[in-house]
Amino acid sequence: MSNRLEALRVFCAAADAANFRDAAARLSVSPQVVTRAVRELEDELGEPLFHRSTRGVQLTDFGRQLSERARTALSGVDELFHRTDRRALSQHEGTVRVTAPGIFGRQLIPQALAPMLAAHPGLVLDLRVSESHADVVGEQIDIGVRVGPLRDARFVARPVGRMALHVVAAPSLIARTGVPKKIEALASLPLTALIDRKSGRPWPMMFRKEHQLAVTSPAFVTDDFDTECAAVLAGLGFAQLIGSLAEPWIERGALVSVLEAEAPEPWPIYVYRSQRAPVPARVRLVYDELIRVLR
Repeated sequence: MSNRLEALRVFCAAADAANFRDAAARLSVSPQVVTRAVRELEDELGEPLFHRSTRGVQLTDFGRQLSERARTALSGVDELFHRTDRRALSQHEGTVRVTAPGIFGRQLIPQALAPMLAAHPGLVLDLRVSESHADVVGEQIDIGVRVGPLRDARFVARPVGRMALHVVAAPSLIARTGVPKKIEALASLPLTALIDRKSGRPWPMMFRKEHQLAVTSPAFVTDDFDTECAAVLAGLGFAQLIGSLAEPWIERGALVSVLEAEAPEPWPIYVYRSQRAPVPARVRLVYDELIRVLR
């Protein structure tokens, strides 16, 4: 038997048994396997390990000493690979890097994951807030949250919901301009613009049947969702806001939604992770929890 560790395991089982046949039964192997393992150890060590007799086997003094040392050594090896203990104590320790757009990353994700993080003190959440699509490999991202289509075969993605888009304005602005009846009418009204940080240009307003309206002469410009929402609430212009920003204000009457019949299909929201395997337990824990809370 060339595997010394396995030979020592067989030897320790034989040391606990009345005879090699009992040891073989405990190990679910043939008695010949036990006999061969013991003989090879004896040949390698140059010492007899058992006294054999018709009544059974009994450890020699050398065998007893080897048994104690072998159990200590095997216990140390088992500790390195003991799945139950490691899962209970440390499998969730370490950093999980997540990327998410600001609408989720600034408040929702930290608040929603707080109970889980408190329950796993060794788990660290590294949350990168960005409106652009992260370089998952270059930035060593473990998990991402994305609004919009995701057709990259490198990722395992789970849909968690959909996000509507609303063209809105403050009641004070609508009192001055009236309610636009057509998409083209928006072009002559005060508009806010949200800058795409990747291109440096304003995002167009999007409508059903893939109709778009470019924002060419905005009354207010920003590169931040929350800041644009604040400007719209202040009456500075009409804007197209994502549902999670606009809908609470619409319900309160602080914003009025217009052109709802022209609204585009809601965007899908995904939680995704890399296809690479194996998936660390801490990454799977955060991935599953993000799916649960965002749904």
